[in-house]
Amino acid sequence: MGEVVEVHPFWVVLAGALLLVLAVVGAAVDGVAGSRAGVRAGLGVPVWESARLLRQRRRTTLAADSLLWRLGGGGLVVVALLMVAVVPLGRWTVADLLVGVVWFNAMDVLVWALVWLLGWGANSAHSLVGGHRFLAQALSYELPLMFALVAPAVAAGSLRVGDVAVAQQGLWYVVWMPVAFVVFCLGVIAFSVWGPFSVAAGADIGGGVLAELSGPDRLLVLAGRYALLAAGAAFAVPLFLGGGAGPLLPGWAWSLLKTVVLLIVLVLVRGRLPAVRPERFAEVGWLILLPATLVQLLIVSVVVIGAS
Repeated sequence: MGEVVEVHPFWVVLAGALLLVLAVVGAAVDGVAGSRAGVRAGLGVPVWESARLLRQRRRTTLAADSLLWRLGGGGLVVVALLMVAVVPLGRWTVADLLVGVVWFNAMDVLVWALVWLLGWGANSAHSLVGGHRFLAQALSYELPLMFALVAPAVAAGSLRVGDVAVAQQGLWYVVWMPVAFVVFCLGVIAFSVWGPFSVAAGADIGGGVLAELSGPDRLLVLAGRYALLAAGAAFAVPLFLGGGAGPLLPGWAWSLLKTVVLLIVLVLVRGRLPAVRPERFAEVGWLILLPATLVQLLIVSVVVIGAS
């Protein structure tokens, strides 16, 4: 794979379309995994659920802050699109930022505010508790995730996502940075409010941040969760999986293939791991994940210094 080239900003439309397709793929995989009526019925789940929610009447609560509430819901899809804007598709990217890795981290932190607005704007006890749960969880995953993002950048000597991908021509970073890769994937699952880290939308609090959502508003938030998973999977490809590097197929095809495979793995985590309470995850995050990522970063730094 050669040097990454920035394309015309108009191609952000294609990036949005690809993100939508990936989100639908994630929803279809989730539907198949949770269906007892067979693969065909599972694949139709996203279609029927979308049609049901589009027809459903929008519900609201007394004295809700509708502007902030809907900003929190719609913002998730926008943040996911901003994340993939810096992800190379083979050798092409919409925004070749010098600080692309930092940009992704900033968008991830923006999710904090959006999920909190979902909890706050509804003016509902269950939604508010869900918002607080997410913030408590975010405090536990954010620092390990940040250091997991830094490790590939240190190895490549650049914060440009394209440079990180090009630097893996000989050996993918996932091979000698497994801890950073696993922590990154856990962070993606967590900021997507997914699987074991979906306590912010837990059934024990009536659905949490999703409790009062209905109709198109609920559909938008659910789509945002799948889009965030897809964006995280897409970003892992240039960061740890060699970008578009691979035999026979063109670079863009390898990027998409790797993204889809990782997305399927992330989606299937749901239902296979138990929900983790925020206070328990805080212990794991601060006592295990953070030290582990720091050791990984130290090893990467020593290798880079030794090689130079």
